[in-house]
Amino acid sequence: MSYYQDSKQQYSQDYPPQQGYQQQGYAPPPSYPSQGQQQQPSQQYGQQPPQPGQGQQAAPEVSDSGNYQGMSYTVKHRNAFSIIEFRLRQGDAVKSIPGAMVHMSGSVTITGNVKMGFKKLFTGAQMAESTFTGPGTVALTPTMIGDIVSLQIEGTAGRPWHVAKHAYLACTTGVSKDTKAQGLGKALFGGGDLFVYRMMGQGVAWLTSYGAVEALTIAAGEHHIVDNGHLVAWNCDYAVERAGGGTWTSAKTGEGLVCRFTGPGTVYFQTRNLDDFASWVYEHSAQG
Repeated sequence: MSYYQDSKQQYSQDYPPQQGYQQQGYAPPPSYPSQGQQQQPSQQYGQQPPQPGQGQQAAPEVSDSGNYQGMSYTVKHRNAFSIIEFRLRQGDAVKSIPGAMVHMSGSVTITGNVKMGFKKLFTGAQMAESTFTGPGTVALTPTMIGDIVSLQIEGTAGRPWHVAKHAYLACTTGVSKDTKAQGLGKALFGGGDLFVYRMMGQGVAWLTSYGAVEALTIAAGEHHIVDNGHLVAWNCDYAVERAGGGTWTSAKTGEGLVCRFTGPGTVYFQTRNLDDFASWVYEHSAQG
């Protein structure tokens, strides 16, 4: 037997062909699938980086969907870049602040209603409303980076809701809003707003925030204190008080001022303070 034949026989004994493959072929390495087989991660050359669907799932998008009297809505990209999409049937309508529309179906009609008068001039509030009537799809978004939450308005069946002016985004047509005077004292110690919205009627309102929104449930007789710059909406009794000391300057800026709420009720608050952010931008711009 020649040296070549002897070496070939010895190689065949030491390295027999893998089962399922012809002897004259080469078995593929473990990281490559054969025909009709599904590829599996190779363990021979170290652990491969995890891929979506292989022991690790991509984080789902946080959304909020609901339905009111056949009209459905979905809030997407919550907590930061939120947008709400309404799917309106024939005759369904939703009201919103002006300029909130991102896109809408060509079948949707839009009308405006501007309320003029002394109250608007005195409060400085934007009293205009846009009404979108279906059928079709309408997408709305707030101006600031933040969340969108739904608020059930139950008319006389529940406690009245008070909403910060910056927090209102949209509502169903059965909901009406009016401005409620806080009084000069509460205005000075409550961020400078003489008026807040009071929500009435029956339906759903959608509120927006600067940052994320959380809810506090306050039991009957319980007290809870919230910084006034973080308020979004509430339906319980409250009083504004000084957190401690302060001067007239701090009173005007809102520094060290809080709202004491007495239950029962619920308080919605935002995780960021727009006035604080504006002060931060001004301070750093002045230094630059």
